[in-house]
Amino acid sequence: MRAHDSATATTAIAVTASGTPTTGPSGSPASTAGPSGSPTAGTVSPTAGPSGAPGPAAASRASAADSRGRGTLLAGLGVVAFSLTFPSTVWGLESFGPWSLVAVRSTLAALVAGVFLLAGRVPLPERRHWAGLAVVAGGVVVGFPLLTSLALRTSTTSHAAVVVGLLPLTTAAFAALRTGRRPSRTFWIAAVSGAVVVLGFTLAESGGALSTGDLYLFGALLVCAAGYTEGGRLAGLMPGWQVIGWALILCLPLMVAASAVALSLEPVHLNAHGVIGLVWVAAGSTFFGLYVWYRGMAAIGIPKASQLQLAQPLLTLVWSVTLLGETLSPAAPVAAVAVLVCIAVTQRSTS
Repeated sequence: MRAHDSATATTAIAVTASGTPTTGPSGSPASTAGPSGSPTAGTVSPTAGPSGAPGPAAASRASAADSRGRGTLLAGLGVVAFSLTFPSTVWGLESFGPWSLVAVRSTLAALVAGVFLLAGRVPLPERRHWAGLAVVAGGVVVGFPLLTSLALRTSTTSHAAVVVGLLPLTTAAFAALRTGRRPSRTFWIAAVSGAVVVLGFTLAESGGALSTGDLYLFGALLVCAAGYTEGGRLAGLMPGWQVIGWALILCLPLMVAASAVALSLEPVHLNAHGVIGLVWVAAGSTFFGLYVWYRGMAAIGIPKASQLQLAQPLLTLVWSVTLLGETLSPAAPVAAVAVLVCIAVTQRSTS
């Protein structure tokens, strides 16, 4: 709740040479004047501090606005990083099998996280946080990458973007259940409208047909929403990069073993696309993307941050055209404008 300053009338009491207070025409105290005729006792604004500096209330509002701005920027950077995940995964699948790609990307990301944690001499999380970290690990480190990699063997990136289109709404629902917070009706109307726009646009792009990877995609949607929600909650208790860092470390023993087994069973055909795709999904999507994403969610809240992801499917389609050579229909700009309007409404609504 925003605090409002009550208006108060300020007066300055002037003292004559004899020490008697003087008053103005209406009986109110009058101010004294200096040699040049200017008042020596000024009126101080209730929101101003000494020497005209902003008072605590104004400074608090400015700090909150700065925090929201930084949070929105960080969450937006996370969305950009995530939008490259599907095209990068398609590239990675040129060289690796789906199980190998997920295991190796998680292992590499965990090693990067471990370097940062060791360099910062970060202590182990409290015992009460490990359950939440396990949910993050199962949802965004293992579950979502594995299920979408399996789906992308048969689904196009355009069709897979349906998952991302529904993810903001699902994350907001998970957050409402997990935290007990209830976004406003305006928020839900805009969120549902944005999800409908993205879903309709993406289904139209894919011809409206369901692929064999749909079960994988909807499973990925659920586990990722759970991981985002729990990670956003933990990011309010510890830095966001530590949330994803410890989640990756938690998975490291399992992912090392899985890498050894998967690489021995699935053929590997290294090429430039495969290596670039692997590096991006490991360092860009899994570590950097989740780092800035969780910091952003901690600053602006899980429901509002999740709605920024409404733009992710459209960004993914742009990368699909640029990197994969897929064709984008003329309806894309119309859908983009509609989605951006929905994002603006959700960001301004009361939650």
